[in-house]
Amino acid sequence: MSLIIHNTTLSIIQGDITELEVDAIVNAANDQLLMGSGVAGAIKKKGGWIIEEEAMAQGPVPIGEAIVTTAGNLPSIYVIHAVGVGQGAKADKDSLIKCTRNSLLRAEERNLKSIAFPAIGTGIGGFPVDECARIMLRVICDHLKGDTSLEKVIVALFDKMSYSSFSKILDELKASL
Repeated sequence: MSLIIHNTTLSIIQGDITELEVDAIVNAANDQLLMGSGVAGAIKKKGGWIIEEEAMAQGPVPIGEAIVTTAGNLPSIYVIHAVGVGQGAKADKDSLIKCTRNSLLRAEERNLKSIAFPAIGTGIGGFPVDECARIMLRVICDHLKGDTSLEKVIVALFDKMSYSSFSKILDELKASL
């Protein structure tokens, strides 16, 4: 499922974010930048320890911020670490808004053409998927309405339930754009 906003295509896919050939993939990170499980664990497993080492050298990072590292062995060039939670804390609306927006800003600072997001904060962060979809997609759509270097934004969901939630919310947003 996709939508074009100005000259940028926003797509929702079901798949493995670590396999996408985009300029940057976004890691759902914690403030200490430890990459243990979920999206972060998959990124470290496929991309290599260098990603976590580069990230931790920049940490700790305030909740809501985003930092950039290389992508190690991944097909992307960069990993943008979106800090949605603190160690042992739960994600909230404010942290999701800020870390999504700051991830987009990090992409713009590097004049990137493509970026892929996971559902941030829905794993260990405990945030409801439907609400996450509504927040992240609204922030992304608002960003794409302005000047942007981005030509392609993908939200890659690993499981069918998350894919269905994000697709449903994107359908709802189409009417308001």
